[in-house]
Amino acid sequence: MYSNPLVPWHEIETVLLDMDGTLLDLYFDSYFWLELIPQKIAAQKGQSVSEAKAFMDTELTRVAGTLQWYCLDYWQALLGLDIMSAKREIQHLIQMRPDTIPFLDALRDSGKDVILVTNAHRGGLSLKVELTALDQHITRLISTHDYGVTKESQALWQALHQDVDFNPQTTLFVDDSIPILHAAKTYGIKHLLCVENPDSKKPNRGVTEFPSIIDYRDEIPFIIK
Repeated sequence: MYSNPLVPWHEIETVLLDMDGTLLDLYFDSYFWLELIPQKIAAQKGQSVSEAKAFMDTELTRVAGTLQWYCLDYWQALLGLDIMSAKREIQHLIQMRPDTIPFLDALRDSGKDVILVTNAHRGGLSLKVELTALDQHITRLISTHDYGVTKESQALWQALHQDVDFNPQTTLFVDDSIPILHAAKTYGIKHLLCVENPDSKKPNRGVTEFPSIIDYRDEIPFIIK
């Protein structure tokens, strides 16, 4: 616990939240795309897992930051794999961060509008909501696929602002992606917070470009003042 908040909560009316790596442990997604999918590609093509991993690294890099990167339909067509069935094989790895629910409930109880804005495909979002009941703690769940652009794009922030009534000066945006936080900053979102530890299996990242948080529960006493 520390003596000063990372966020001036008295100024915040709206909280926009990422999902994977921000509210949910990123380990599920990391393992799925970097381990399970290469294993399935290797079995399908009769190649080594290392070759399949190299292929996936190349393909992920090629579409990084675009809607395809996040689109399950794109990957299913490219790889010839049933992506949703594969996700369900390891759905037990879908876990909420331990500090998420107390944080969300404190935000709700303080009267703030709490909105999920994720680049996740609707299929993946639905599975995670089904397993975590995330929707019971958040006012609205938005997938950027509904707008046809990702959070990396200024077009997304423009479309979101037209759809959701928020004041950029009194809005907090929380994400684990530094490029996405830069996009939000460029659009004019005043208050930004980066997740220091999105993947529970990896060390803290040492983020310096934005205020960063390890445990949301440290902020709760300041939210509910």
